[in-house]
Amino acid sequence: MNQEWDARKYTQSFSFVPRYGQDVASLLDWDKIDTLLDLGCGNGDLTAQLARRGIRVIGMDASASMLDKARQAHPELSFVQGNATDFTLETPVDAVFSNAVLHWIDADRQPAALRCIYRSLRPAGQLVFEMGGYGCNQLIHGALRDAFAQRGKTYVRPQYFPTIGQYAPLLEQAGFRVVYATLFDRPTKLQGEHGLQDWIRMFVSSAFSGMTAQEKNALIEKAAWSLQSKMYHQGCWIADYVRLRMKAIKP
Repeated sequence: MNQEWDARKYTQSFSFVPRYGQDVASLLDWDKIDTLLDLGCGNGDLTAQLARRGIRVIGMDASASMLDKARQAHPELSFVQGNATDFTLETPVDAVFSNAVLHWIDADRQPAALRCIYRSLRPAGQLVFEMGGYGCNQLIHGALRDAFAQRGKTYVRPQYFPTIGQYAPLLEQAGFRVVYATLFDRPTKLQGEHGLQDWIRMFVSSAFSGMTAQEKNALIEKAAWSLQSKMYHQGCWIADYVRLRMKAIKP
């Protein structure tokens, strides 16, 4: 994972992330699942919803602060710390579910993550996930790139947003059989008058590494100002999300 998280701010202002994950879970064949790994479980809210199906769910996340929140909110559930690109389970599970996580793994580490997931599944096990897809937040990242360039800096986007054609072969190379894939626009409302600025501070923090707070704030305000006419409507910021949703089976 290439991102550090403010667990409190994430829970307060970005609850739409686990909320949208409920729809992704509809792709799971629930009658074939007794055990499930929620990979990148975050604060555990979605993990708890999955557990209400009456199955055994393990939540895994790389962030200690997120896991603290998860354990406090859902002490009845099992949470473990683990890196998505280097983990093992003592006992394979029937399904791996992942929402808004895989795009935080660098492109060159994606095969390692998929190998770990493959090993963690029983034969006929299901992998269902949603991640950022090609074109996700293109306006936001473009505005940040321009703001950086005007100050003689290079903007490096911290997420990996593939097409279906790029990601399906990675799944197949890991041994999976891809059975469902869709790439779709999902305009997403951000909370508060400064929703875009807050979003950038939460989800693009690594791009500002080594900068002073003053310089960071100036770049964020510049990017937000340039996007106001395109993304601020009736008192609300609307982020230009694109999602890649897929399902694959371990033969």
